[in-house]
Amino acid sequence: MIDNKNAGIFAGGGGPDYKVPQLLLLKYANRHGLIAGATGTGKTVTLQILAESFSAAGVPVFLSDVKSDLAGLAVAGSADFKLHDAFMKRAAKIGFDDYSYDSFPVLFWDLFGQSGHPVRTTVAEMGPLLLARLLELTTAQEGVLNIAFRLADEEGMPLLDLKDLQALLVWTGENARDLSLRYGNVSGASVGAIQRALLVLENQGGSELFGEPALELSDLMRTTPDGRGMISILAADRLMGSPRLYATFLLWLLSELFEELPEVGDAAKPRLVFFFDEAHLLFDDAPKALIDKVEQVARLIRSKGVGVYFVTQNPDDVPEDILGQLGNRVQHALRAFTARDQKALRRAAQTYRDNPRFSTEQAIREVGVGEAVTSFLEVKGAPGMVERTLIRPPSSQLGPISAAQRKAVIAASPVAGKYDTAIDRDSAFERLRARAEAAARAAEEAEREEQALDAREREFRAARRFEGSRSRSRTATRRSGGDSFGSAFSKAVIKELKGTTGRRIVRGILGSLFKAR
Repeated sequence: MIDNKNAGIFAGGGGPDYKVPQLLLLKYANRHGLIAGATGTGKTVTLQILAESFSAAGVPVFLSDVKSDLAGLAVAGSADFKLHDAFMKRAAKIGFDDYSYDSFPVLFWDLFGQSGHPVRTTVAEMGPLLLARLLELTTAQEGVLNIAFRLADEEGMPLLDLKDLQALLVWTGENARDLSLRYGNVSGASVGAIQRALLVLENQGGSELFGEPALELSDLMRTTPDGRGMISILAADRLMGSPRLYATFLLWLLSELFEELPEVGDAAKPRLVFFFDEAHLLFDDAPKALIDKVEQVARLIRSKGVGVYFVTQNPDDVPEDILGQLGNRVQHALRAFTARDQKALRRAAQTYRDNPRFSTEQAIREVGVGEAVTSFLEVKGAPGMVERTLIRPPSSQLGPISAAQRKAVIAASPVAGKYDTAIDRDSAFERLRARAEAAARAAEEAEREEQALDAREREFRAARRFEGSRSRSRTATRRSGGDSFGSAFSKAVIKELKGTTGRRIVRGILGSLFKAR
């Protein structure tokens, strides 16, 4: 599994007789990688054996489990498995003499909190760029969202969950006229469009992602007492029903790692390896700003000791600028029935260092299940010569585990109970509600004072009729001192705002929103 002499991960056997070890050197594992191939060609098994090997080398791993197949990493393989004999024959064929079954330390995570520990972040941590991508906003709508985030900072209103953002957008819309003078146009149509997009996200379960306690990155970088890296598995079977949410969450996680981790330079092994399955979802219809951000993260995050491995069906799914940064590659078979597929196959073959023994393009077309064309970085980080490789068999269970087994792993987890209970602390929603309630109380008090003044005025006038005395009325008092027409008009407006109509106006500000909550 681990070649200690060369400090590398044994991925399989290559060469004419499949006896030449194909090693992914740990000191170059943070220079990213690619696992590609058509459906059913063995990408998942390759991901599984790499995760096993990184864990055994003491490197924490994060991966998403799209089909619930990778949960088997938590359970050792068994001789009762139908492929046991085939695995043993393959191990012997590639010279994997110490092959045995084993389980690995696993942490299960789930955005919906059902198949693993809940995963949350705050709206503020997600930021306007990724949130706009998630909500599929136009440029104008993204501009309004940026204004809302700016206001949250200036007004000291934390944006933690969706209701915080929804409340702030209502406040932004009601104050659009004043805000437009300072920040640019804030249209009610844009605010409404963002609110509708947030409602759709909420109906898709996106509200589960935002809130506290937020995920601590240190929990993804754990090792066991015996020195093995923990494998964090994100349950993504249900999440794939919202592909934009899936891709945005993983990109946010990468961005957070990039922002928070310190530089480590050239380390002997990565601090974390991140597998991005179904990577095409990240780049489909992505705006240039987002592609540039991914490229920046991929280029710079390796200095933080993080290796990123994209898993997808076709290398063409990854933009060329990013593809050029992926030094370690495992290419399973590509089907090329159409002219477009054949063109993509040729492009894929051209990205490898040629091997004089065979045609790379033909090899990519011909390799069978469990076999791949591989190229790993060699000494000094140079691309290795492409090789046909028989991928080693996994040591952990191939396929899903039972609900009882998953439950037992979650219960024994070192973070059990840490994220289970959501916390709703004082934030933008509560502070805006407090403002609205204070304004409503002030309006009611002003109305009571006005009513009391009116009652005393009526009593005074009635008493004057009986006593026959003259006394200055409130009107005379107000006019004394040479009040101008403008002053009298202003006071009339203030009086009106203190009355029933004014109270309704004040209550209208955010009132309906908070009553709904």
